[in-house]
Amino acid sequence: MMKKIISLLSCAVIISLAPASSVMAKKNSGYTETRYPIVLVHGMLGFDKTLGIDYWYGIAEALRKDGARVHIAKLTALDSNEARGEQLIEQLEYWRALYNEQGFNLIAHSQGGPTSRYAMYHLNYNSKKPLVKSLTTVGSPHKGSSVPDVMLNKPVGETAHKVFTSVMNGLASLIDKFSNNPEKHIQSFTHSISASSTPKMQLFNQYYPAGIPTSACGEGQYTENGVRFYSWSGTQVTTNVLDPTDWGLGLLAKAFKDKNDGLVSRCSSHFGQVIRDNYRMNHVDQINHLFGLHHLLETDPVTIYRQHANRLQRAGL
Repeated sequence: MMKKIISLLSCAVIISLAPASSVMAKKNSGYTETRYPIVLVHGMLGFDKTLGIDYWYGIAEALRKDGARVHIAKLTALDSNEARGEQLIEQLEYWRALYNEQGFNLIAHSQGGPTSRYAMYHLNYNSKKPLVKSLTTVGSPHKGSSVPDVMLNKPVGETAHKVFTSVMNGLASLIDKFSNNPEKHIQSFTHSISASSTPKMQLFNQYYPAGIPTSACGEGQYTENGVRFYSWSGTQVTTNVLDPTDWGLGLLAKAFKDKNDGLVSRCSSHFGQVIRDNYRMNHVDQINHLFGLHHLLETDPVTIYRQHANRLQRAGL
């Protein structure tokens, strides 16, 4: 009798553990597993992790959880698209050599978009074997931004400009320091803000036109030289009353005449295939900050990145 009881208890334990095992399997379902690893490329004043805080808040972890291999770029917080692009090229080539990678899916936020376009061009167009397989931009100022336009066209005075520039460069240096960046980059707020101005981006697009719409607010070509192009963005500045960054973006949004996310207009964000350009998200929500605060009636930003990884997977990327 005792043996039967023990046997029944053993079966009950096994059965009770079965659902848990299934749940564990679902946690690594392969939903985000892409053929080529994903590289997250940060924008201005960006980082990988500083003081324990991820720039891509919860995003890399969620992608890895369901099978994606994810690399996170470490670039100068403040510099030109070209300078940051050269750094990205070095990192991609390093990861290729270290892990024997055959290609990468770049997902870039804000200034990370032009930065990645520069890297893609010099890696792919000068090589018989393209290294960048897809490039997705999130809230990137491909045709410039009204914020730097206003800052550059309406100087506040030489002394005030120098003070503000020094403060921004100092902040960027602190970001580098606390993110344990092995490279001690020279910060340049002047180069960074100028890089996103309308005149500079117009010139940049002449050199690197792939994926850029030829119409004012259309889509660009979906592919070129074997690379797939995607983009998405938001057009709501105030999204959560608990998020203090909403107020700062609300002030910056006054520089625009059209719909924007606080730093980039809807049409300027268009690149390649536009997945969506009117998420109820501002520029900070797009990377799931501040600490995951976002519009309660909008899709969780992390979910959007997971869906895109699956989109890349279904495209064979």
